[in-house]
Amino acid sequence: MPVHNLVPKSVWEKRYDQINDFERMLTENHVHIVKFLLYIDKDEQTRRFRARLEDKTKRWKFSEADVQERQYWDGYMTAFEDMLEQCSTKAAPWYVIPANRKWFRNLAVSQILRDEMESMDMRFPQPTAGLSALGFE
Repeated sequence: MPVHNLVPKSVWEKRYDQINDFERMLTENHVHIVKFLLYIDKDEQTRRFRARLEDKTKRWKFSEADVQERQYWDGYMTAFEDMLEQCSTKAAPWYVIPANRKWFRNLAVSQILRDEMESMDMRFPQPTAGLSALGFE
């Protein structure tokens, strides 16, 4: 479900299938895909906006467009839910991370990435020649 109706439904619905096909092709070629949706709730977003306005060193992060987009919050939530439902596959799952607290966000993402990397069972390659073959004894 689009928020601003920038493209027709027939276009964005087809894109979900295209995304899934592309990600499936990547994983079939041994590419590991890890997708995170960092979720900040509306109250936390408000708190962060206020903090940016109150701290003149952070005001550059604030945009009036962010405030204008808040009127579409429910539409964005519906779009996120649809995207997650359509594009979270076994080959390329989405991880929804509560991100109100940065320490928790960082911990959750780090643990998932660690687990993903461990599941790859990576090993250093064995050398094809010993040191003696290179002239070292």
